[in-house]
Amino acid sequence: MQQPQPHNTFPPQHQNRQPGREAEMNPLPQYDNPAYTASGKLAGKKAIITGGDSGIGRAVALAYAKEGADVAIVYLCENSDAQETARAVERLGRKCATIQSDLRTEQNAADSVEQAVTQLGGIDVLVNNAGVQYPQNGISDITKEQLQNTFESNFFSYFYMTKAALPHMSNGCAMINTASITAFEGNPTLIDYSSTKGAIVSFTRSMALSLMGKGIRVNAVAPGPVWTPLIVSSFPPEQVQTFGSTSPMQRAAQPCELAPAYVFLGCDDSSNISGQIFHVNSGTIVN
Repeated sequence: MQQPQPHNTFPPQHQNRQPGREAEMNPLPQYDNPAYTASGKLAGKKAIITGGDSGIGRAVALAYAKEGADVAIVYLCENSDAQETARAVERLGRKCATIQSDLRTEQNAADSVEQAVTQLGGIDVLVNNAGVQYPQNGISDITKEQLQNTFESNFFSYFYMTKAALPHMSNGCAMINTASITAFEGNPTLIDYSSTKGAIVSFTRSMALSLMGKGIRVNAVAPGPVWTPLIVSSFPPEQVQTFGSTSPMQRAAQPCELAPAYVFLGCDDSSNISGQIFHVNSGTIVN
């Protein structure tokens, strides 16, 4: 893949509902890297990816399929995006189960895992990736309802999915959580969102220690700015226009640039890595 050049502006745009629709974004996110050369790193594996209909989740689903995995994508409501992801996976000769579910409820998460196990025949990798964000000018603008929704969507869903998937996983399996650069830098307009991502970092480290004896590895990826439907459905048009331009690389990442990190953490190449946070963030140094 040729190194993308700094892209300081996107066309101003906004979608009025989360999750947004990838098909309506301009330009469309790049979820596939045609130059990616697979080598069977996940051959025969079964993976569940939440938020797998679009954005990072779609890119991970495609990369996993290229590496030989069958996948189940769990999504909230964007059926058209989910079906496009499924078609992309199936064109590669792999199976893609589509599961529509609101993971803010523990029973829904448990049911989603059972559906995935039934359709795929097991679980080797769990990718917790679903999330929402609702920018506000300060803490006084964050209602109790927003706070609860953000935590239920971003953190409780990870907890519920992990709890439900664990009985189906064994030595050699892997869990990967999507954290964020905001967990380390903070963000003045994403206070509740950043807090959930901080919780995910601690959850990742604690679960890694908890499952060390069982041989199940738990890691996280902490993205910086990435061109996904979450951006156009949460930020106003003028902020979308310059999204990512203040990063050291002066651009947002494309989803396909995140996918190899999830491949690495899901396969045996990372067999000695657990409890770690991988920073894929357009060049920001996090110490």
